[in-house]
Amino acid sequence: MDAQRIFPGLAVTDIDEARAFYSDVLGIPVTAEHGFLTLDLTGGGTLFVYGKDEHVPAQHTVLNLEVADIDAAVDELAGKGVEMLRYDEMTHDERGIVRPRGPEDGPPIAWFTDPSGNIIGVMQG
Repeated sequence: MDAQRIFPGLAVTDIDEARAFYSDVLGIPVTAEHGFLTLDLTGGGTLFVYGKDEHVPAQHTVLNLEVADIDAAVDELAGKGVEMLRYDEMTHDERGIVRPRGPEDGPPIAWFTDPSGNIIGVMQG
């Protein structure tokens, strides 16, 4: 097989709701065509978004956003009505950010969901 392009896909319950969330809330450039969405990801990649009846979101992170300042990013998301997820097995600060004890534990990170329940991570780069 000679694939001309390789790109990931993501199911959502409502295309219009997804378009508004990804473009207006997250600020990702979104193109809508033929009932599908294409998200233009930083670095040149794309994410194909399609509607699926009876969509069941994955129980893991499906998209990660790297930011320079996680505190500012989480505050901005909260200001737009986005709530951070909190996992019982992790210690979160008042914003919902998990702050590692050392560099070997990874970057500061927080999670939230899109309107379809897909888990998105935001981490400091």
